Amino acid sequence: MVRPWRQPTDPNDDRRGGLTGRGNDPVPSPEPAPRPRKPSRESLRGLDWFIFFLADVQTGFGPFVAVYLTTQKWTQVEIGLVLSIGGVVGLIGQMPGGAIVDAARSERLVAGLAIATIGFSALAYAAWPIFPVVVTAATLHAAASCVLGPAIAAISLGLVGPLAIGDRLGRNARYASLGNGVAAGVMGTCGYLLSSRSVFLVTFILAIPTLLALAKIRENEIDVAQAHGAVLRKTPDAGATSVASLVRQRPLLIFALSLLLLQLANAAMLPLMAGVVTTRSSQWAPVLIAACIIVPQAIVALMSPSVGRMAQQWGRRPLLLTGFAALAVRGLLFATVRDPYLLVAVQVFDGITAAVFSVMVPLIVADVAFGSGHFSLAQGIVGTAVGIGASLSNVLAGYVSDQFGSSVAFIGLAGVAAAGLAMIWFVMPETGWLAPAYDDRALR
Repeated sequence: MVRPWRQPTDPNDDRRGGLTGRGNDPVPSPEPAPRPRKPSRESLRGLDWFIFFLADVQTGFGPFVAVYLTTQKWTQVEIGLVLSIGGVVGLIGQMPGGAIVDAARSERLVAGLAIATIGFSALAYAAWPIFPVVVTAATLHAAASCVLGPAIAAISLGLVGPLAIGDRLGRNARYASLGNGVAAGVMGTCGYLLSSRSVFLVTFILAIPTLLALAKIRENEIDVAQAHGAVLRKTPDAGATSVASLVRQRPLLIFALSLLLLQLANAAMLPLMAGVVTTRSSQWAPVLIAACIIVPQAIVALMSPSVGRMAQQWGRRPLLLTGFAALAVRGLLFATVRDPYLLVAVQVFDGITAAVFSVMVPLIVADVAFGSGHFSLAQGIVGTAVGIGASLSNVLAGYVSDQFGSSVAFIGLAGVAAAGLAMIWFVMPETGWLAPAYDDRALR
């Protein structure tokens, strides 16, 4: 079980090593107390805009791929094969991608190369929509995306340190949500007024401001050791920094399994609900489904910074329980609500879940991996569990829906979410530390 570092309140109670106040017995601890970092405003703003534009770039590889390839006379089998290849690469590349970021001496360089790869992949889609080129581009995009997530979290941790990472991750989630919303509108407009090909040209162009924003982050302000979840020790501790020790971390394994349950419950809900809305109100289905996507994004943008702050003040478990509870309630409401317009309101619960876990996933991984030097690899382990859950969700929910009806499928998904909530309640330990008071105005 993780023993989180906590700021001592008693001068005789030094949990970082020293006297316990119950005699002169030392309390050994290989991990020194982390210190607050105050990066420059330029670096913090650069990270903000990097995440915003990166969300714009990634949006182009969403549902627009299927639309574009359909206009190029591709069959549904060929489109499905390309999407499946990208999904498989994205799943198996999670842990290698994290390991690459941990091994790198410059997270900015890794992120820059990944952005360039994605940009040229988008250009390949637009210029040569033939099967070998598109498959290669989809593979490169998926592989680069496996690196980008850990790289962003590592840059964030290296900039602000573990004591302020909650606030920073909340800010990251806000800018990612805003970027997704803006990009969906811009690319949808371009696709409607120009052509579906233009979406990928816009994606390629947006890679340029993404790289410029990345360049604004000062390399010398990123603490490489902290970015990897490492700490400087007087004597090396091979046991604490080994990969084997990391993968045996009970909180990490419990959290990964709980996220598998989260995605198993969550991934199929919106597609299943879209089918229900289309059946009940086919004329308004596109508008209602669009609203169901926009509502959670708006809630994430509004809530995420508060989630980061609450995680620092209250701990991680209360917020995890809230996220799972919102998902279970959403599933039950989807099973019982009949009015298609009220289903949009139910998506508020999706926004709550998304706001919680967009912050909690990298935050809890940072807690667990602190001191190991394998922060990004730990993210890859969790990302693999997320991918497995998402892959199974649509298949299982679709089967249950076909056999027993959509209401039963939604109740089943709510039951899976309830199982995840029970796992957090009964098994998952608290991983966070209580941040000491310090002047954090420079971090805002």
